[in-house]
Amino acid sequence: MANNSYSGVKNSTMEANHNGEFNCTLKDLRSLMELRGTEGITRIEESYRDIQGLCNRLKTSPVDGLSGQPADIEKRKTVFGQNLIPPKKPKTFLQLVWEALQDVTLIILEVAAVISLGLSFYHPPDAQREHCGKAAGGVEDENESEAGWIEGAAILLSVICVVLVTAFNDWSKEKQFRGLQNRIEQEQKFTVVRGGQVIQIPVAEIVVGDVAQIKYGDLLPADGILLQGNDLKIDESSLTGESDHVKKTLEKDPMLLSGTHVMEGSGKMLVTAVGVNSQTGIIFTLLGSDKKQDGSVENRKKAKAQDGAAMEMQPLNSDEGAEAEEKKKANLPKKEKSVLQGKLTKLAVQIGKAGLVASAITVIILVVRFVIDTFWVQNLPWIKECTPVYIQFFVKFFIIGVTVLVVAVPEGLPLAVTISLAYSVKKMMNDNNLVRHLDACETMGNATAICSDKTGTLTMNRMTVVQAYIGEKHYKKVPEPESIPSSSLDMLILGIAVNCAYTTKIMPPEKEGGLPSQVGNKTECALLGFAIDLKRDYQAIRNEVPEEKLYKVYTFNSVRKSMSTVLKMADGSYRMFSKGASEILLKKCCKILIANGEPKVFRPRDRDDMVKKVIEPMASEGLRTICLAYRDFPVSDGEPDWDNENDILTGLTCICVVGIEDPVRPEVPDAISKCQHAGITVRMVTGDNINTARAIATKCGILQPGDDFLCLEGKEFNRRIRNEKGEIEQERIDKIWPKLRVLARSSPTDKHTLVKGIIDSTVAEQRQVVAVTGDGTNDGPALKKADVGFAMGIAGTDVAKEASDIILTDDNFSSIVKAVMWGRNVYDSISKFLQFQLTVNVVAVIVAFTGACITQDSPLKAVQMLWVNLIMDTFASLALATEPPTESLLLRKPYGRNKPLISRTMMKNILGHGVYQLIIIFTLLFAGERLFDIDNGRNAPLHAPPSEHYTIVFNTFVLMQLFNEINARKIHGERNVFEGIFNNLIFCSIVFGTFVIQIVIVQFGGNPFSCVALSIDQWLWCTFLGFSSLLWGQVISSIPTSRLKFLKTAGHGTQKEEIPDEELEELEDMDEIDHAERELRRGQILWFRGLNRIQTQIRVVKAFRSSISLYEGLEKPESRSSIHNFMTHPEFRIEDSDQTDEHKGLYRKEVQGTMSFHRRQSGKDINDLCPLTLL
Repeated sequence: MANNSYSGVKNSTMEANHNGEFNCTLKDLRSLMELRGTEGITRIEESYRDIQGLCNRLKTSPVDGLSGQPADIEKRKTVFGQNLIPPKKPKTFLQLVWEALQDVTLIILEVAAVISLGLSFYHPPDAQREHCGKAAGGVEDENESEAGWIEGAAILLSVICVVLVTAFNDWSKEKQFRGLQNRIEQEQKFTVVRGGQVIQIPVAEIVVGDVAQIKYGDLLPADGILLQGNDLKIDESSLTGESDHVKKTLEKDPMLLSGTHVMEGSGKMLVTAVGVNSQTGIIFTLLGSDKKQDGSVENRKKAKAQDGAAMEMQPLNSDEGAEAEEKKKANLPKKEKSVLQGKLTKLAVQIGKAGLVASAITVIILVVRFVIDTFWVQNLPWIKECTPVYIQFFVKFFIIGVTVLVVAVPEGLPLAVTISLAYSVKKMMNDNNLVRHLDACETMGNATAICSDKTGTLTMNRMTVVQAYIGEKHYKKVPEPESIPSSSLDMLILGIAVNCAYTTKIMPPEKEGGLPSQVGNKTECALLGFAIDLKRDYQAIRNEVPEEKLYKVYTFNSVRKSMSTVLKMADGSYRMFSKGASEILLKKCCKILIANGEPKVFRPRDRDDMVKKVIEPMASEGLRTICLAYRDFPVSDGEPDWDNENDILTGLTCICVVGIEDPVRPEVPDAISKCQHAGITVRMVTGDNINTARAIATKCGILQPGDDFLCLEGKEFNRRIRNEKGEIEQERIDKIWPKLRVLARSSPTDKHTLVKGIIDSTVAEQRQVVAVTGDGTNDGPALKKADVGFAMGIAGTDVAKEASDIILTDDNFSSIVKAVMWGRNVYDSISKFLQFQLTVNVVAVIVAFTGACITQDSPLKAVQMLWVNLIMDTFASLALATEPPTESLLLRKPYGRNKPLISRTMMKNILGHGVYQLIIIFTLLFAGERLFDIDNGRNAPLHAPPSEHYTIVFNTFVLMQLFNEINARKIHGERNVFEGIFNNLIFCSIVFGTFVIQIVIVQFGGNPFSCVALSIDQWLWCTFLGFSSLLWGQVISSIPTSRLKFLKTAGHGTQKEEIPDEELEELEDMDEIDHAERELRRGQILWFRGLNRIQTQIRVVKAFRSSISLYEGLEKPESRSSIHNFMTHPEFRIEDSDQTDEHKGLYRKEVQGTMSFHRRQSGKDINDLCPLTLL
């Protein structure tokens, strides 16, 4: 049928008639998919007779799928649409320029520059100018007095440069971002049947009429109708808000919707709607693409309502539910935002406030001094003609004030964070860490505990059967087929073939002489491999008994811990095959096959013997034990009640017990010992037998001989942490977790409970920062609860990946250790930059302030300050934030959430270098003309030309910062600041590049930069004074920090107890304590809003934009066009009560509605890493 259903495909005469090829229209299918349950079945029966009828009309075969001919696929795309959601139009370059201009600090500078420019063209007659005071006169040269417009023009020019660079970087980001999107989409594959072959195709290639295979953990990429299902349960909460899993069967509800998650079971579906015509696509169209685009695909608040989720995980969409949820949330502990973000925001606000005060005082002092000097000391009257001259002075003072503010505000800070994280994320991809939420990278640096899965993470996830117990005999290696009774062997092979998912297969080796490749569930692969070792062909049996002929399948889940398949025999009886954890399944066995292949009664006493003699010895060698059993249901008993699982899954006959080996990855023991030295506790959480778990934990080094650590089973763990009423008590968890190292036979709920218990615990000095690995759909809650969730890239399900922060592309534990190293490196990079930045800020502000007060003019002009601030900050953040990590980072304990960003050693360096630089600058400022035998540049008139004196001050200042940048590479008091400097080419090239540009500015900058060309001698002196800061650095590091008792630390995180009660109440409706929001609520200061300027600078990251693009798309896809990911957009979870409170607040903030929405979900966007840009 599959072959003859394409007769019409090639008939090009019918192309004009869109539905001529297929006997049903797009509209028919859309209306069909809007129905649910029995209504859908009724419509199928009325319109198409049955599902086979629908297949015929769509010219597809439920068994062989589509033919896969390109012409047919294209035709289907034309008629029924593609599985894509059209992306939003990108912003034009002019729009981006306009956005960059919406920056308060830039606007203030522009206005001041325009006024200055306008007034510079007013020239009062010379005779009158003399009456305007000393400062106004004194310009001899006509040309120089006309050069007054230069400063205003130079400021405007530098503002235009900043704006254009910003806009260009945004534009290139957008462009590369779209390229990345396409790459991501191509990598997303789904399994379909075409031409009778099971193949994987990109999600965007799925067309109407395709037969797709669906399994546990999938996110459905299109709408469809179930063709065949085994125990299929779907989580439709993303569309309906209902948290209960919906059971899908051909008889009751065969309708499957895109964007929903498969929580249990497997099956096949006929695709009936794709892209904008699917249910998700329709909602998206209604919402309008703008809303969708800014939402975060990689949102941490999604895929709610997993199995065993704690109460707080359940989305409720009824009004009463939302109210109950609100009450409940009041009692939940608040999760704090990114540690670093909180500390940086607080520090930046404090520095900014100080800068605001300094700049205000500077302006006031300048104005007051000028007024007193002119109208009191010189005793001049205010003459009308002099008004523009006076205004020029006031504008000049205002520009100086704004410049002081510009320098005081550490715009480079968020930029450094962004660059550091961006660089780390790019490099982490090479270390098999795909970071989905940027801040997870930094959080890993603080990790104190890792709860890891066993299978695949600590072990190789290449399973093989190495021991077996068959026919009352324990074989230490795979037995010869001749030694097993043929009846037992036939039963065993039949059981293995039909009771393993048909998607699991053993394929021939990819390379000659290699190992056969295992596809699908690795435990099942081990059993299929066992069948091959017994010289039997499981595929022949599967061909005889195709998946459609399986009467009933009970798929594996974390509650059953077993899988069973029922076959209907030729005589009308039923036979059920089961496999599962040996100690669980053996309790359900009442018979066992003996040496002659006959069943024998199996009593509890026999079972205990078997556990002691077979299962425990296997487990103590680190083997996973699986029991294989069967049960016959004779015709005489009638058809059993298949829904009553307890009655079905008893009275089994044990065929055999096998021991499966999964060797420990060779690199894991070393990685775990690195973690232990780094102060990180590794715990193993596994579903395996406790003896197996203990053996593997010992091999890995999690347990050392002689340690008094705990190994518990899930049941025992639950017994210990619950009170008489069965409620979990934090005090009880606190008694267990510090010593717990292995949790065996655990359910996903146990994992979530443990993670939550450790995070909420208060027994340790520091709040624990927990990383968790997970691969299953049910691990979602634990991955979301953890500070950092790692999902497995190979074995992980879509649901686990969505709930995670980082995806381990090689499923390897040692990659987690690399993430820790990078995380700590981010923290150190930020500290290095802070040390450098604060020295520049402190010195520049004091010089500008003091100079202005004493000499009535800032020694560093506005344009020079902009160069120091914009370029030095930007370049320095790029140079210091891209230092590669070293192994030595793993030799210290985690910093912890409360460690200040600026340690006492750093404070010593900042103050030490600051004092030294101020002494040099002030010596040059007040005695430089005598030292260098040049003209005095102080107290110059309004439009005086640049002086050598002030040029030397500016040049020395910049060169001291340049050499101090090398000092800033070390923050723990190390002596050798050059160590590893050539490993960082970016650093070397930036220091060299800055030096070259400085030479150009000084020698050729002229009036715009207020510079005069210097002689070789003067350059050598400036360079020597700059270089001497390296020597001074050695002096500072010789002074023991412990002696300097007066030094304080700075940049602490906000403690919960520091937040006033009334503020805490305001925060009640928020999911996280956002430190940035708190600080900003205290007073929305105008300049602080102006810090949006940072957004202009952030784009400098694009100087190496190519590297960022690789992860940026993972942060905020603005053009995510694959419907496969579509449902992860927050807009579709409007009913999730976990977020409703947040939404109410968010939508109030309208203009950037969707962006802030995105930001609140913990999926961070790049700007989110810049606490200062939250406004």
